[in-house]
Amino acid sequence: MQYSYKLTLSNEQDTQMLAQKLAQHIAKGVIYLIGDLGAGKTTLTRYWLQSLGHQGAVKSPTYTLVEPYKINVKDVFHFDLYRLNDPYELELMGIRDYLEVENALFLFEWPSKGADEIPQADHVITILKTDDEVAREVIIESVSAELIEALS
Repeated sequence: MQYSYKLTLSNEQDTQMLAQKLAQHIAKGVIYLIGDLGAGKTTLTRYWLQSLGHQGAVKSPTYTLVEPYKINVKDVFHFDLYRLNDPYELELMGIRDYLEVENALFLFEWPSKGADEIPQADHVITILKTDDEVAREVIIESVSAELIEALS
């Protein structure tokens, strides 16, 4: 990735504010969400979808692999590949059909498990746990200088 930005989230409100910024500046594309179990990937996604206008619950797609959303005529697909045993399983579940949706937003948790079956990311968000149980270090890597400038 060409550009990067690092920040600290001190609490859940900070996570919500980051999600609002991301929702304002990323309308489509492929986002990788990287971090250990419990780092906050799904929490960030929940706030992101709510910032886009989603009203209902946001479930982790750990068992279903994908949760599709239609938010104000916008298609958003939240993938969680944690339980994937083989990247080819994505082909069997019809990932190509999802990826062919134009102007959609694709959020991938555990993207390394998808190997070559998922597209390259436009933005990579890495969430790292800290010694503080609540605080998180976040590294955002992007192809967009505008996004990094907006976050700064």
